[in-house]
Amino acid sequence: MSETYRISCVQTRPKADFESALEEALRLGSEAAAKGAQLILFPEYCGGLRTENGRLVPPSAPEDTHPVLARLRRFAAEKAVWLLIGSVAVASPCGKIFNRSYIVDSEGKVDARYDKIHLFDVNLSEKEIFRESAFVLPGTHAVVADTPFGRIGLSICYDLRFPTLYRRLAQIGSEAIAVPAAFTKVTGSAHWHVLNRARAIENGCYVFAPGAVGPVPGGGEAYGHSLIVDPWGTVLADGGDSPGTIVAEINLSNVDIARSKIPSLDHDRPFGIFHEL
Repeated sequence: MSETYRISCVQTRPKADFESALEEALRLGSEAAAKGAQLILFPEYCGGLRTENGRLVPPSAPEDTHPVLARLRRFAAEKAVWLLIGSVAVASPCGKIFNRSYIVDSEGKVDARYDKIHLFDVNLSEKEIFRESAFVLPGTHAVVADTPFGRIGLSICYDLRFPTLYRRLAQIGSEAIAVPAAFTKVTGSAHWHVLNRARAIENGCYVFAPGAVGPVPGGGEAYGHSLIVDPWGTVLADGGDSPGTIVAEINLSNVDIARSKIPSLDHDRPFGIFHEL
């Protein structure tokens, strides 16, 4: 497949409420559409994110009345573009939320949805302790979306550290993988680039990784550096440390080329574990 497509990652700042999050998402999304982007990807918690007493407290609403989801669906139809809504907080009946990502088509229809599987429960320091599982219900299924731009496997942020998920997504046909994120500045500066490039190289696929950037209302900071990475691991675009958009052209024939050179997806072998006494 030799046709090329223009892909954009939108790098928004964490905002405390739906209204301000939407204002920035729509403004930067319009910039991406004006640059000719056919698929526009937004970061994790692009519908709002704040912290309270050290806890992540994103604004949430049920899916059928979620104002960010509804408005971005209209935006997709107005601009005739496909979207990845990196994630919004979707209320559940039990009081917790789903950290949920959406693929929306150019008519504004939800084409796929994915709930983040791996939850960010880590101790970075005495002051930086995160327990995403305290307020988020984990997803249970990997998701691949069929789009005009190839088959896109869905993931969110901390999923990036679990290569078996990406292996499975590639082996069931993903030609690109989306990694919307709000990586912390501490972990992002250490690991973000190398992990995204590794996932692309290991699986011979494109990686589209839109990242939130800047201070989180209430405390914390997101790393930014949205990335578009090709199947050979080359960074085609990097969003740096300011709000904005990045654009790159992709060609799905590069997936076939990379996988023909190193067909490792066909070389997995079962093995046991030997413990030497």
